Amino acid sequence: MENKLILTIDMGTQSLRAGLIDKKGNIQAISRIKYPQTYFSLKPGYTEQDPDVYFKALCQATNKLFKENPNIDKNSILAISMGSFRDSAVMCDENMKPVRPAILWLDQRQAEAKEKISWYSKFLFGIVGKTSTLVLNRKRTPAHWVKEHEPEIWNKVRYYMNTSTYVIYCLTGEYKDTASDYAGHFPINFKKKNFYKSDKHFQGQIFGIKLNMLCQLVSPDLPVGYVSEEAAKLSGIPQGLKVFVPGSDKGCEVLGLGAIEKDVAAVSCGTASTVGIMTKRYHTPEPLLPSYPGVVPGYHNLELQIYRGFWMLGWFAREFAEKETDESQTHHMHVEDVLNSKLKEVPPGADGLVLQPYWGPGLGRPLSRGAVIGFSDTHTKLHLYRAIIEGIDYELKRALEVNIEKRAHVKIKKIKIAGGASQSDEICQIAADIFNLPTYRVQTFETSSLGAAIAAFVALKEYPDIQTAVKNMVRQGKCFIPNKENAKQYDFLYKHAYKKMYPALKGIYKDIRLNELKKNN
Repeated sequence: MENKLILTIDMGTQSLRAGLIDKKGNIQAISRIKYPQTYFSLKPGYTEQDPDVYFKALCQATNKLFKENPNIDKNSILAISMGSFRDSAVMCDENMKPVRPAILWLDQRQAEAKEKISWYSKFLFGIVGKTSTLVLNRKRTPAHWVKEHEPEIWNKVRYYMNTSTYVIYCLTGEYKDTASDYAGHFPINFKKKNFYKSDKHFQGQIFGIKLNMLCQLVSPDLPVGYVSEEAAKLSGIPQGLKVFVPGSDKGCEVLGLGAIEKDVAAVSCGTASTVGIMTKRYHTPEPLLPSYPGVVPGYHNLELQIYRGFWMLGWFAREFAEKETDESQTHHMHVEDVLNSKLKEVPPGADGLVLQPYWGPGLGRPLSRGAVIGFSDTHTKLHLYRAIIEGIDYELKRALEVNIEKRAHVKIKKIKIAGGASQSDEICQIAADIFNLPTYRVQTFETSSLGAAIAAFVALKEYPDIQTAVKNMVRQGKCFIPNKENAKQYDFLYKHAYKKMYPALKGIYKDIRLNELKKNN
């Protein structure tokens, strides 16, 4: 078998991709299925989806892949390797049938979370100043909301899982997954890469999920199962093919960038934006906030996330870019591409307009809100658009300095960048200038799929280790070198404006939150 392939599944929030990748990192074929709708909202802030949408999309994508590439020999496919979005809850009954729509990671609802937890848990979170983090984590857990608002449905729940686990079950009939997929609101010990052994553990208990509801976690280098007869008929995938699930799409993306050296950070310009490193040592970015399990054994992902990252560009387009939307339709382009082409009309630093991108609160700063300072009568909507991109990069830089370099005792010397927005040269150059580091793309934008393929080839012993696999499968793409004058301007605004914003505003954020609580009560 000369042309050995991995069938990759990249299950994103908006669409699903199926690809065939060879041992040299070449994508020999790929197909994309966009979901009928990304999600539906019964109320403002709710984001739900029919869990069966994802497996149906998988079957559509693989059938399309094989139909459009009839010369592909299915016998050359060694295994399936899947990466998926995280922190989205599927609840099933005793027959593994969903009892309600999945609650996705974008969901903004909050529970009251009055279910009691131990004084010891409260004490430990309080002693390190993380009481607000504890409260937000509990309120953001879908299990608590369903218990409070849909008790008749909660009584039917026998299995509680991430969306990836449900798709694995549909594909293999196995109730299994890997620890990397369980970043989020689940009772998992990230250091040991398993669920807590007791429902009473001081961290595990905050989610209110019984351990007997959860799946079996397996190492990412072991198959979670094999394609069932029924799934083979629906998907066109050969029956009995091994299924690997290295883990989350973000974890696969870091590996797909080849960001495995200690001095390299991976930046994801996705809906949720992240900065992170792969490390063999377990580090916590902040007290009681974890590193996530890596997509290969022995590694952790030290990662910080902006919850609403480059999602903000779509938000901006919807709210402010009617003219550019019309222009994009005329030229058959994405509206963001039109806006990105105009970024050079605004100077670096957006003429003093500085944005703090907390459109969704993070665990480290749970009371935070978004903010923009420096407005004057010379600013236009394009200034705001550029300030959004710069603000995201300012926050990623802050997280890199404070939560990664200091905590892991490393010095980052270069950035590797991926995600949808990284397809824009202008956005990549802004990142290079703000981080003041050379910033690289790799040979493909399908980095999550590439990472899943790398992990599978290593798991199958086609490569002896990830270093060898990365050397053979990841190639450097375009490099963006920092512009010295731009970097100097950004450094001034970062130090003298951006870093001072949250300390100056956090008291105001707290007062706003207290006022909202009074109003709601």
